[in-house]
Amino acid sequence: MSKPKSTEDALISNIISGIDNVKGLDVSLLDLRDIENTVCSYFVVCTGSSNTHVNAIVSSIQKTVSKDLKEKPFHTEGNDNAEWVLIDYVNVIVHVFQKQIREYYNIEELWGDAKTTKIASNY
Repeated sequence: MSKPKSTEDALISNIISGIDNVKGLDVSLLDLRDIENTVCSYFVVCTGSSNTHVNAIVSSIQKTVSKDLKEKPFHTEGNDNAEWVLIDYVNVIVHVFQKQIREYYNIEELWGDAKTTKIASNY
């Protein structure tokens, strides 16, 4: 018998499904739980190829999470220019970047102490 998924696991799974549904690129999961003074437990980071793609990824994540888990984000910002959109689900924060913005801010390196897992896409 498999153990039941935690709320965070279910949320992360839904977020990744939402990203996959619209072919989000270069998905990483950063586990921040062993780092002191972090704002959340996990970051999910992915890339969109344009403003339209970033907005589609954000919309897909929110629809998937809302439909399956009945959760809405605590806060969302960056939708206006769609270069870097942050979706805050309290313990899990999603960062959807355009490629050049992701490279510039390089949050994976900034949070270099985090355990990082590359998520394989389903396409």
